[in-house]
Amino acid sequence: MGQPIPDLRNKRVTVMGLGRFGGGIGVTKFLVSRGADVLVTDLEPADKLAESVAQVRDLVDKGRVSLRLGEHNVSDFTTCDLVVANPAVPKPWDNRFLRAAHAAGIPVTTEIRLSIDALPPAARIVAVTGSAGKSTTTALIHHVLTGLGHTVHLGGNIGGSLLDRAGQIRDGDVVALELSSFQLHWLGAFPKRVAVVTNIDANHLDWHQTFDHYRASKQKILDGQGSGDTAILGPNVRDWPTAPGVRRIEIAPDASVDGLLIPGPHNELNAAVALEACRALHASDRSHALDPRRAAEVARTFPGLPHRLRHVATIRGARFYDDSKSTTPQATILAVNAFHVEHASRRIHLIAGGYDKGQDLAPIALAAPDLKGLYTIGKTGDWIAKAAGAAAIPCGTLERAMDAIAARCAPGDVVLLSPGCASWDQFENYEKRGERFATLVGEVFGPRETQLQ
Repeated sequence: MGQPIPDLRNKRVTVMGLGRFGGGIGVTKFLVSRGADVLVTDLEPADKLAESVAQVRDLVDKGRVSLRLGEHNVSDFTTCDLVVANPAVPKPWDNRFLRAAHAAGIPVTTEIRLSIDALPPAARIVAVTGSAGKSTTTALIHHVLTGLGHTVHLGGNIGGSLLDRAGQIRDGDVVALELSSFQLHWLGAFPKRVAVVTNIDANHLDWHQTFDHYRASKQKILDGQGSGDTAILGPNVRDWPTAPGVRRIEIAPDASVDGLLIPGPHNELNAAVALEACRALHASDRSHALDPRRAAEVARTFPGLPHRLRHVATIRGARFYDDSKSTTPQATILAVNAFHVEHASRRIHLIAGGYDKGQDLAPIALAAPDLKGLYTIGKTGDWIAKAAGAAAIPCGTLERAMDAIAARCAPGDVVLLSPGCASWDQFENYEKRGERFATLVGEVFGPRETQLQ
């Protein structure tokens, strides 16, 4: 679909980054299946990568994969035929190992680039990005189109590596891609029927260094579109330029779909964006029109994604929600506002704080007076608590936060984990943080009256 994948038989390929969460596993297995000899190198030591290493152990034992863990070696990047870099490598333009590869004339690519290039030429791509809501919007597109009878494959930042399913995707299938700013920085132009940008706010400035660089990376999702394609632009990106001949759909701030299982006006907006994407895909085929009523009915059955405003339990009249995927202040405020619609002010117990990504956390502190309690955790917790003043309760850890909430929680309250920060200071990832929250709900508050499976 993009550039043809080169013949990899007997080629030496260096995979930069196995990852504690297995980010390099899919591409490693794909490369071996294509006949390559693979070296996987990661700065993390073997003990921290044990789970990921176990998933490629059989290939190591067969001599198809070599491991260099706990360090990188420049020669691994200058004596191979191809480098596959993890797109999350900080400041890749200044990384000495990648610079060495470029200087040696070694091509550098990424898993998502290989995935797109492996797609059949008539696969229909719907690509989604944004600072908030991109995962939910992508999953809603997958849910609705699947419910309407399409064969849909979920990939990119969600749904696992498409390389694992490269042989199963057929011409005419839909590929719903969630794309991060990191992935888009690497990708450049690629063909897509529908490109979706939900919104933009400052994020990942520790990686991008400037907002201008972050925005430029996001805008790359619009590259590669042409006549007959559609760009769907959320409320605060409606002025972004598109190529000549591209159909523009600009989403109004009050666009919504009512009756959803997932709470909040922002999710009603996400659903409206997703339905526009589904409608645009149907329009591009001209085979049959989308039934908007049926599509909305399917959207209303979407249960939500794990760790994204997911209902964990109701205990003694209080409801508990896991929004651990919230890693920006804007996402936290959206989560809080989701419940302000339904609940009187000062019924929400918010747990916030975590790893410092260099974001402006003032919006979280400013929300404190409208909450029943703001309980701060992690490295940014002290700053948030100081900025919020007497309205905040500095806790440091999730365990202490839950104990503090237990002493103040009443029937009708909402307990919301929506940190607004990454998890890496105290947890391996946001999933582990959300799982710990769910465990503490049971341990601290007792048996659950209801639980969403």
